[in-house]
Amino acid sequence: MAAPLVDTFGRVHRDLRISVTDRCNFRCTYCMPEEGLDWLAREDLLSFEEIERIAGVLVNHFGVDSIRLTGGEPLVRAHLPVLVEKLSKLGTDLALTTNGATLRAHATKLADAGLRRINISLDSLHRDRFEELTRRDELDRVLDGIDAAIEAGLDPVKINAVVMRGINDDEVVDFATFGRERGVSVRFIEWMPLDADEGWTNERVVTQAEIVERISAVYPLEPVQRGSEPAQSFRYLDGGGSIGVIASVTQAFCGNCDRIRLTAEGQFRNCLFAVDEFDLRSLLRSGASDDVIAATMQEAVTAKWAGHQIGQELFIRPKRSMSQIGG
Repeated sequence: MAAPLVDTFGRVHRDLRISVTDRCNFRCTYCMPEEGLDWLAREDLLSFEEIERIAGVLVNHFGVDSIRLTGGEPLVRAHLPVLVEKLSKLGTDLALTTNGATLRAHATKLADAGLRRINISLDSLHRDRFEELTRRDELDRVLDGIDAAIEAGLDPVKINAVVMRGINDDEVVDFATFGRERGVSVRFIEWMPLDADEGWTNERVVTQAEIVERISAVYPLEPVQRGSEPAQSFRYLDGGGSIGVIASVTQAFCGNCDRIRLTAEGQFRNCLFAVDEFDLRSLLRSGASDDVIAATMQEAVTAKWAGHQIGQELFIRPKRSMSQIGG
């Protein structure tokens, strides 16, 4: 029987986030600089077989039961359904986060390969603002991608919206309405200090309390009891579905966090805001055994901090942006 992957604070880690590429077809203003970033060379990326092996070690040694594929933008990685099929055989809850721009061409293939559910990043429902945020005029394609995911039978389909004061916070109720009309759940995310331009300030964070208050004034909400998931869920009193809020800044959930991360080039991270990484790619390519790889993973999780300390003097900003780490 697999032994759980536990840190020194007793947190059990069962949720693996895998970045399959650092490349993206958008240039989101809060994620990367306008000139873009230097992409990894193809040979530096983990192969599908290497990703499968690392995921297998985590599932078989530690009982990891949830895997999410991220990027960059995962759909720019060629032949992604091949990886989905490999990972689906591990028997975990397999999901993917995408910007949705090319999802119409991929949704059915991904579902047929074993993908269960999907999150689609969308930070504005206004065409001009969407283009300003992403530097791409692709809103119609993203909206069509949401429809494609629903048609392909992926369930649930969730929308991730990063809320930024003075930028898109006036759309909070619009997003709630959109979710109710489309039958999808919107997850509002407090803006975190992971932007490449380092323009984040605490004053521009729109809090969970504000988000819920604005929506509840139009569509009354009640909280749902929370487990280990990062989002606090709220359901509409009229039965019209639910929303979630990821309050990483104002109501940090570090005490219940069960996530670990693998970057596109094989660095193992024990926290989204970790400043240290553990090199699994070198172990894989030097012929290390599964037991050695598992021991390195346990070492990494043992070193996990109690919390990220955003907004405090002790907070240390990661050297890499969200697009380089993986969502």
